[in-house]
Amino acid sequence: MYVNTVKQALKQGKVQLGTSYGMLRSAEVGKILAAAGFHWAFIDNEHGYYGIETSSDICRAATAAGLCPVARVADLRYDLVARSLDSGAPAMMFPRVESVELLERAISWTKFPPLGVRGYGLTPHHVNYEKVTIPQIIEHTNEHMLVVLQIETKKAFEMRDELISVPGIDAVMIGPADFSISLGVPGDFMNPVLVKHMQAVRDTCLKYKVAPGTQTRNLPLAKFWREEGMLFLGCSSEVAMMYERGLELTSQLA
Repeated sequence: MYVNTVKQALKQGKVQLGTSYGMLRSAEVGKILAAAGFHWAFIDNEHGYYGIETSSDICRAATAAGLCPVARVADLRYDLVARSLDSGAPAMMFPRVESVELLERAISWTKFPPLGVRGYGLTPHHVNYEKVTIPQIIEHTNEHMLVVLQIETKKAFEMRDELISVPGIDAVMIGPADFSISLGVPGDFMNPVLVKHMQAVRDTCLKYKVAPGTQTRNLPLAKFWREEGMLFLGCSSEVAMMYERGLELTSQLA
């Protein structure tokens, strides 16, 4: 059965590198990202273009290649979470969270009883046809499920202790674009106001033994936040990397 090495590494305080994956509808991308050294990629079902079939293909190929696919749902709804998990995602990302009660319910949807209320619909292909029992699958899947909370608004920031202390959260990903907009400095990713707020979220994560993290748009930002202690660290996207590398090649050959 799938072993979530990203969750294990974060518990040990190790940086885990990821990226955004939400436009190119090819499962081969996950294999490329794994070969390039990424540990995880969030499958962007909030802003991306994927249907459930594409997401399933991506999750199966990614996990087989050693990349942890983190499914970001469009909204905190049981059907979206359950279908993402049954499609093969071993990790969930919850965006735009501003309610402790809703967050607690969403976390319960990711775990089978007695830890949660996730409905059981797994079949042999979910466990690579291993000879295992339902109790073994439940215990293993609950243990290896990675749950990521996003802090993206001023309101979420102000209630960060309440949110981050909710049991079952493994990592936090700050969404810097929405967060910068909410703080009145849209797109100014090194603005002192945004940096100060992100550092405060990081400190709150450490207080509750949750891995702090953020998504970044370029290498300098990723390096800055790695030095600032972010462990669940995302950089760029599959499309941006392809575009930027192509631009680099053509600019030198034109």
